Amino acid sequence: MTAFTSELPLPAFVSDEEARLMLAVKLFETGRLSLGQAAEMCGYSKQGFIDVLGHHGISVVQYPASELAAETAW
Repeated sequence: MTAFTSELPLPAFVSDEEARLMLAVKLFETGRLSLGQAAEMCGYSKQGFIDVLGHHGISVVQYPASELAAETAW
């Protein structure tokens, strides 16, 4: 994987690994990457990435509220 520093200058206090992890989290959160793709991007196992998502308050299950309402309507 290409280092971020060669393509995007980062502040000294942000490591390539942290930037890659935060990008993977955001891309997963917005639905641009699957769980497996995001985990692979930052070198984590799926379970490890799930733990990171939980730490950041991001749900692993991406279920739209409209679908949930339809599923639970009696």
